[in-house]
Amino acid sequence: MNQPLTFSDTELTMLGKTADALSAYMGAAVLAEVGQTDEGDWVIFGRALADDTSPEKDTLHVQLGGPGAQILGEKGGLDMGTDTYDCAFLWAIQVTADPEERFIRLDKDGEVFDAASHLSVLLPFNLDEPEAPNDDEPSEHDND
Repeated sequence: MNQPLTFSDTELTMLGKTADALSAYMGAAVLAEVGQTDEGDWVIFGRALADDTSPEKDTLHVQLGGPGAQILGEKGGLDMGTDTYDCAFLWAIQVTADPEERFIRLDKDGEVFDAASHLSVLLPFNLDEPEAPNDDEPSEHDND
């Protein structure tokens, strides 16, 4: 059975958390915008550029946000109502029909540079929640 070429709710949450973690790590707003083509869903990650920033020549600029845009996560603290933002392209991830390479990560030239059957493999941070301690089990401090 073929999987739909869309991100699941869990995957969308992971992508949003990744944008939030990247924002904190880079100290700049990182946006993750979801879109769709006939080939399937994709998400593009971009670092919002300040109006007075003159990025390097080889920086690929993308416009993220604006009316109707599906931005994931906390949006780097930016107002996403009607504004679009000039961003430095970081990478994109696309859903594919190949179960072995269900997700492909694309570079600024649109070339595949990584692929995996699970989204978490392509993300730069481990987003697994730590297990909550079991209050019924004795801890190492109970004998103190």
